[in-house]
Amino acid sequence: MNKHTLRWSAVALGTALAGVAAGYGLAQRQAIKMAVPVAPSQVERKPLYWYDPMVPNQHFDRGGKSPFMDMQLVPKYADEGGGERTAAVKLDPQQTQRLGMRLATVQRGSLPATVEAAGSLAWNEREVTVLQARANGFVQKVYQHAPGDTVAAGTPLADVLVPDWAGAQTEFLALQRSGDAALLEAARQRLRLLGMPPELIARLVQRGEAQPVITLTAPAGGVIQTLDLRTGMTLATGQTLARISSLASVWLDVAVPEALAGQLSTGAAASIHLAAFPGEVRRGRVVAILPEANAESRTLRVRIELGNRDGKLRPGMYAQVSLVAERAESALLVPSEALIRTGRRTLVMLAEAEGRYRPVEVRVGAEAAGQTVVLGGLAEGQRVVASGQFLLDSEASLSGITAPPLADAATEAQP
Repeated sequence: MNKHTLRWSAVALGTALAGVAAGYGLAQRQAIKMAVPVAPSQVERKPLYWYDPMVPNQHFDRGGKSPFMDMQLVPKYADEGGGERTAAVKLDPQQTQRLGMRLATVQRGSLPATVEAAGSLAWNEREVTVLQARANGFVQKVYQHAPGDTVAAGTPLADVLVPDWAGAQTEFLALQRSGDAALLEAARQRLRLLGMPPELIARLVQRGEAQPVITLTAPAGGVIQTLDLRTGMTLATGQTLARISSLASVWLDVAVPEALAGQLSTGAAASIHLAAFPGEVRRGRVVAILPEANAESRTLRVRIELGNRDGKLRPGMYAQVSLVAERAESALLVPSEALIRTGRRTLVMLAEAEGRYRPVEVRVGAEAAGQTVVLGGLAEGQRVVASGQFLLDSEASLSGITAPPLADAATEAQP
């Protein structure tokens, strides 16, 4: 083979190799394009929101790290069974059985005619006696009594010297011996104005001698609540010396939930079971429904007055009370355990056909014996989830399913 032939063969080989290399590069570029396709669905598939799987009820507008946990927020897409397209959570029978869900039917009825509540005995503040100093004086002797002691009317408490009474008594006795009836009556009136009790004036007339030291006695029987008497102390006119509460009757203060207070009225009958006397039932009637509610326990105080002739009832004793309430009109009732109270709204999980459940807002009324009156949002015969509703509500919230707001159909109370 000559040199000219060899040169042309080399040129042809180089050209062929260059073509192969160019074809291989083109094929590689085409393969890269085919390996990373741009799917229109991914471009159009936008998250509805981002959420923390540990706190699914909190939604975020953009991704990033969760403020609750050390983890990234997870996007939620509309085609994952959530969003506005899905109006209910769907469960198959096996899932329903595993969750232990229990359904209840919305029925028409009335709440029980009795209200069960707890209460405690208290002093009857209408039967309190206060002992005060009628004049300036000095305590010479104190009898052995202390707060908490039970005393009878007339029990001596202390001996007190009253200097102002000594001079007035001497003047009265002098006028009594003179026989001037008009002046004697004027002197008697002066003794009264000085605060001398009628029994002391009568004793002065009978004995005919001045009595500057008097004995203070209990004005009524009962329990000494306060006793401010000490030997040698100085007394001032109007100073409170003792406070005595009677045990002839006591009050029973009952804490009634404010949701049930509207069913009670003054005069309602009550059956009282005291823990101190098992098996014993006492009867009473509501004498007052106090106007102020307890802001912490959301209860109203209902007062019952009980006779205590035997003295067995003591303030502070605990009691269970059954109050006869006014019978309510027929209304829709659901189990109280079926309610989901969020703070702003009250929801139930409504059970529909084919294992579908959706949240529904309801307006509720009075509650008693585990039943709650439904004023709006449900119809008779519908079924709600009474057990396991919180799991369904969490799943619905995670899926973007929300209960539409309930139309405000509440009527204003008539004055």
